[in-house]
Amino acid sequence: MADATPSLHHVVFCVRSENQESAAAFWRDLGFEFVDIDLPEIGLRVMLDWDRGIEVIAPTEGAGEMAAPFLQFLDEHGEGVYSVVVRTADVDDPISIAARYGATVEYQQHREDEGYSLDEASLNPLHGMRVTFIATDRPG
Repeated sequence: MADATPSLHHVVFCVRSENQESAAAFWRDLGFEFVDIDLPEIGLRVMLDWDRGIEVIAPTEGAGEMAAPFLQFLDEHGEGVYSVVVRTADVDDPISIAARYGATVEYQQHREDEGYSLDEASLNPLHGMRVTFIATDRPG
């Protein structure tokens, strides 16, 4: 799917839903452009500038069990950097490597949308580092 060399793709900030528009406005004023993605099955609203590497997420009102990790993050840490996304050729090999260091998968998904496919795996923090692997055939 992607180049075999892992690379930093983007940073994910998790904020409370009432602050998401303001957080995105800050980045917009700096020149970032967001795609607004509603994921009701997860209970998450995503604002992503795929090309410039910023994602601002917020659990939605009435979010269910799938949003629990994001709600827990906000309760324990407050708003801030939720994860660093690393683009990889696939997610299975990096998951295996992370497992050797004691990391486990917190969330994993496969999506196909608008002419591209995406595999994503978010790990539980390892030494305080929240890492998400992403493999996609989408440019950028």
